[in-house]
This record gives sequence, structure tokens and C-alpha cells, in this order.
Amino acid sequence: PKRPKGSASCRVEKRQTRVRELGLGYDSDEIVLFKYCVGSCRPARRNYDLALGALAARGAISARKVSGRPCCRPTRYETVSFMDARAMWQTIRWLSAADCGCVG
Repeated sequence: PKRPKGSASCRVEKRQTRVRELGLGYDSDEIVLFKYCVGSCRPARRNYDLALGALAARGAISARKVSGRPCCRPTRYETVSFMDARAMWQTIRWLSAADCGCVG
């Protein structure tokens, strides 16, 4: 697949993990495939970013409160389903990254 413009190495990686290890409060030893985003993104060079940088350099905007750099984040999510310890079917929406891109 073609990477969005501005992405340097932003991509989906996968890890099998127990549901309990996700830290969401579910009691289950089932193993699910958790997909997450890793990588870096090139700084954006849009007019917004140029103006933001100029204002921050002049001290008109606190550089600590804003970010002029895009970050590697999910652009689309997948739902994950599993059986909990009480043999009840559970579904978690927006858990796993389906696609990643440079956001911001």
C-alpha cells in the first residue's frame, strides 16, 4: 500500500497479547492480536505549521502548549472480540489499529 504523504516510517505492527494485559479491566486469558502504530513522521510544512513556528519563535504562542510535529497514530481502527472468564462474549471497539498515518 502507498504511504500517505509526509510519513517517514509510520506503520502498523502486531503483537499477540492476553486480553487481561491490555489494562481495560476485562478478566480473560484469551490471546488477541493487538495492532499498534510505530515510526516517525516528517515535520509538516503547511502554512499552518510555518505560521505556528513563527509565532512560537516570537513568543506570541507558548511552544510548550502546541505541537507543530505530526505523530504516527491510527487513522482507522478494528474491533476485537473475545470470550471472558465467565464465558461471555465481549467486544471492544476502536481497540486495534487497522491503518496508521502521520496525524497533525
